[in-house]
Amino acid sequence: MLKYTPIATLVALFCCSPALATDDDSNKHNKSTVEHLLVTGDLQQRELHEIPQSVQLISREEMARRNATQLQDVLNTAANVNFAGGTSTARFIQIRGIGERSQFVDPINPSVGLLIDGIDYSGLGSVATLFDIGHMEIFRGPQSGRFGTNALAGMVLLESEAASEDFRGRWHAGVANYGEREAGLALGGSLGALGLARFSVNQFKQDGFIENRYLERDDTNDRDELTLRFNLTSQLTKDWALDTTVHYSNIDNGYDAFSLDNDRTTLSDEPGFDRVESEAVRLGLSYQGFADSELLFAVTGLHADLGYAFDEDWTYVGIAPGWEYSSFDAYYRDRDDRSAELRWTSKQPAQLFGLATDWVFGAYHYQQDTALTRDYYNWDLDQPSVFNSDYQVRRNALYGELAQHISDKTTLITGLRVERYDNDYQDSRSITANPKDTMWGGNISLRHDVNERSSVYLTVAKGYKAGGVNGEALGKAQDQGLTEITDYLLSRATFQPEVLWSTEFGVKGQSADGQLRASISAFYQWRDDVQLKSWVNREQSFVGYIENAAEGNNYGIEASISRALSDNWRWFANLGWLETEIDGFVTEDGIDMSGRDQAHAPNYQFSTGIEGWLTEHLQWSVSVDGKDGFYFSNSHNQQAKQTRLLNTQLSYHWQQLTLRIWARNLTDEDYAIRGFYFGNDPRKQYVTETYKQFGEPRRFGVSLDYAF
Repeated sequence: MLKYTPIATLVALFCCSPALATDDDSNKHNKSTVEHLLVTGDLQQRELHEIPQSVQLISREEMARRNATQLQDVLNTAANVNFAGGTSTARFIQIRGIGERSQFVDPINPSVGLLIDGIDYSGLGSVATLFDIGHMEIFRGPQSGRFGTNALAGMVLLESEAASEDFRGRWHAGVANYGEREAGLALGGSLGALGLARFSVNQFKQDGFIENRYLERDDTNDRDELTLRFNLTSQLTKDWALDTTVHYSNIDNGYDAFSLDNDRTTLSDEPGFDRVESEAVRLGLSYQGFADSELLFAVTGLHADLGYAFDEDWTYVGIAPGWEYSSFDAYYRDRDDRSAELRWTSKQPAQLFGLATDWVFGAYHYQQDTALTRDYYNWDLDQPSVFNSDYQVRRNALYGELAQHISDKTTLITGLRVERYDNDYQDSRSITANPKDTMWGGNISLRHDVNERSSVYLTVAKGYKAGGVNGEALGKAQDQGLTEITDYLLSRATFQPEVLWSTEFGVKGQSADGQLRASISAFYQWRDDVQLKSWVNREQSFVGYIENAAEGNNYGIEASISRALSDNWRWFANLGWLETEIDGFVTEDGIDMSGRDQAHAPNYQFSTGIEGWLTEHLQWSVSVDGKDGFYFSNSHNQQAKQTRLLNTQLSYHWQQLTLRIWARNLTDEDYAIRGFYFGNDPRKQYVTETYKQFGEPRRFGVSLDYAF
């Protein structure tokens, strides 16, 4: 794999540093141009340059520049962030090389969490549509001290556009190739005594990029996505306020992505689907009556019906008589989430050990109940079968954070979270398990403010991830086709919690006139009892399970730079360099993977471009996204190739109208977002091969926005 050197990134940092640190009097009249970027996912909601961690903010304007409609459309802009296919849209995210890539039979514990308007959607990435999202926050590195066990590697947070006192709205429509059409409406303003409200509705449809030659259809991998979001802020009394959030999503997508010929032409006679219908609500009651502190009590509820299915043989009956098989595999999940959180936050510093201290304390409860029904063909019994399981998650946590001001410019930040999980698993094969443990995580950070816009920091953090049970491996240990590895599967009945230690040093800030913004972070992470997905493949029998490798290391650099080239033009770049390693991991067929890179962990990533005004009304942007090749899996050595994607947009702004003409992957590159290695082609007598799912081909379209 190609190696990327961070020298250019370091040079950029050193070139930028004087501008970040200088407080030139000649620029003081331009201080109004300095951006104040608030990080809402931070416990104390500090500004971006005050956060002692690697955090990337993606604004609504940046999303619009790429005509981004789904989370996966913007992830290529983030340094050291990757995503996996295997679904209709990206459901699984990897940060700094850590994160799940799929889910089939067994429950999973996400390494990268997802919050939308304060509601935990971890594991449900397909509902992360982006219409009327005000901004996105990507937290890199362990965030367990803030978010718990779902944030071992990081957290992705989406916040809807905020309501205003004045009535405002937005209408959006767009069309693009591959039958894409989209329409959205957002309205917001004052509802009098009820408070400030914002409502949005968006419908997205697309035929997809697959042609099914057998069925003579071009829509077997289509997308049909409806999203409604409502946010209301009510001032109940002088001291009491209530935030209400209601979401509804109906994602009804097809899934027909893999081809025996490794192209976008499939042969399946039973195309699959990837569906999520969810309803969610959040109520946040806050009390401001204390002079020095405030209270927040928030409850959330989420219900989701999920359906995921695929044509397991990828072919049709008659393709290779005597060799072929036919099977359809479907997974239906019914998921109910509940959470409650009580948070007590200081309004102004208190004295602690002689130091002015900002503080936060809280308690958190979370429960999730998931029922799975799997309809599949059981090759051991040679008949259609149904498998059922129930998984109950219970988590309780206490957390706190202190920000102690050692001096006017130096702050020591200490965070701690203690969490108890107690989970129950049972299934129709009479497998039961009760994984439980008490874990802790947090961080110690030292931040020094160079000036009011720039800072340097050093952080040591610990993240954790719950252990679990390999129900499928246990249940299949006695199957007739797998008797020779019964002991092997039984020895992997459960897997242990994973722990991640991280050290990070960073510099971030902006120049006095706001023309330059930059951040850079260097990190080193140690993984203990690394949870890795593995497979046993015996003819038509596939068994997935999670096991613990001894350890792993992940280290690298992330940089984000934005520089005004003139009054009308700006250059931007997000750069990532990443080295990873597995140690103490041997696959079921005896291959020692020690010393190899971890899966879906490219050695480098970049996204860079320019944007500016050609005339008073005409704006243009062009960018390039690049990514090194990476291993598809930890259980084999097949790799994706490096990618370079060219994107552009030309927009015309006139009064309240904006017309955009856009293109992504302008050079029509083929690049893989998921890969498997096994035999599935009956025409070749099931010789082992690499099979790939490709990302989007050349895309182009036009959209119209009207703001009022």
